[in-house]
Amino acid sequence: MSDLIDELDARILDLIQADASLSVADLAERVGLSPSPCWRRIKRLEDLGVITKRVTVLDAEKLGLGFEVYVSVKLSLPSRANLEAFEGRLEHWPEVVSCQTVTGHEDYMLRVMTRDMHAYDDFLRDKLLASDLVSGVESRIIMRSVRQTTAVPISLVVENHTTTPLPKVVGK
Repeated sequence: MSDLIDELDARILDLIQADASLSVADLAERVGLSPSPCWRRIKRLEDLGVITKRVTVLDAEKLGLGFEVYVSVKLSLPSRANLEAFEGRLEHWPEVVSCQTVTGHEDYMLRVMTRDMHAYDDFLRDKLLASDLVSGVESRIIMRSVRQTTAVPISLVVENHTTTPLPKVVGK
C-alpha cells in the first residue's frame, strides 16, 4: 500500500469521492471510527495533498452545456515559451474544462464544453484558431458519454500492496 494511506484512509477516500457532502460523523460510522480520529485522518490527507479539494458535480446537459468535444491541438512551434503562452490563454477560455499535454503528433488534448455546435464553432474560430500559436486542430465530438467519473481508483492502490482487496463500503 502507498506510504501515504492505509485501508481506513482508502475507505474514507472512496466514500468522500462518492459523496463529499457526508458529515464526519457519517464517514466515521461507515468506516468504524469515532468522529475525532476520522476528522484527523481527513485533515492529514488534506495536509499531505491527497485530498486537493471538494467539489459538487453538476449535470452539464441540464444546464444547457451538453455539447462536448475533445480537441487535439498542435502548436506551430512547441517551444517552452509557446507552451507557457498557450497554457496561459487557457485561463481566459472557460469552454476548456480540461487540458493535458500529450505525446505524439499533437501537443495538447482539450476537453471543451459549449451550448451547441455553433457555440463550439465560435470558440474554435475566435479563440483557438485565432491564436498565432496554433498550427493545427482536430475535433472529436462526443456523441454519448458511456462512462465518466471524477473518482481516483483507490482500490488499485490497495490491490498493489496487500493480499486482500479492500472491502466495499456499503452506504446507508
